[in-house]
Amino acid sequence: MAHDSAITGHASYCVASEDYFRTLGIQLVRGRLFARQDDANAPHVAVISETLARQRFANRDPVGQTLEFGNMDGDLRPLTVIGVVADVRAEGLDRPPSSIIYVDYRQRGLRLNSSPTILMRSSAPVGQIVSAARGIFRDLAPDVPVKFSTFADEMGGWLSARRFLLLLVGVFAAAALALAAIGIYGVVAFSVTRRTQEIGIRIAVGAQRTDVLRLVVGEGARLALAGVAIGIAASLAVTRLLSSLLFGVRATDPVTFAAVALLLGAVALLASYIPARRAMRLDPNIALRYE
Repeated sequence: MAHDSAITGHASYCVASEDYFRTLGIQLVRGRLFARQDDANAPHVAVISETLARQRFANRDPVGQTLEFGNMDGDLRPLTVIGVVADVRAEGLDRPPSSIIYVDYRQRGLRLNSSPTILMRSSAPVGQIVSAARGIFRDLAPDVPVKFSTFADEMGGWLSARRFLLLLVGVFAAAALALAAIGIYGVVAFSVTRRTQEIGIRIAVGAQRTDVLRLVVGEGARLALAGVAIGIAASLAVTRLLSSLLFGVRATDPVTFAAVALLLGAVALLASYIPARRAMRLDPNIALRYE
């Protein structure tokens, strides 16, 4: 529970060092971060997230304000806000940014029954980093079990269920695209078959082969445009179902809609071109006798 005067509320609690924010790439928005002078003998300080700053100090400068946060470690000494940092989605990519109070590890210890997490950032290979770090921990505390994990592993585990759902969506989308192409091909091919005599007459009276090509492909293009228009309208109606699976991309992203429309249009034209090529090769004499 965090409170300022009569204001009460809830926030996450994070014990951090001065390098924590730089390691994770959390940007400083206002004020300053922890420094060497913020030791155990100095007044206790805190850095808060933008979300918490908006919630608690909407019309005031949060820097210099005091908070009391003692339900995690029992320490009720007030915390002076010295900085505001960018929001992070600590509870998951599908959840809104968290309200977080960061305290200096030299001033406020870890809560009961919790284990510290040490973050390392390097351009060296992961195996090399883990080997060196394991040796350091072995020398410092050989009896303390240490678990190593990369951010990719942590995020991969959290995203695995959503990745599987998106894979299923992709498989069904590919199957739908294949069925759409087969359907367009079948419709256009059937139309060409029914219009064999008409096409033969057109060729007999002087129509060029390219005219026949434009006729057949044009019919397929009209079907494709109608289908794309209906599909876009239907997809806009079901975007809310997919929005929970997307992060950093809007369900109504115009670039995605345009790319999919162009892809479906290209597939439709290709499916129309094959029967159109066959229609171009019709012998007028045989076509006129066709029943």
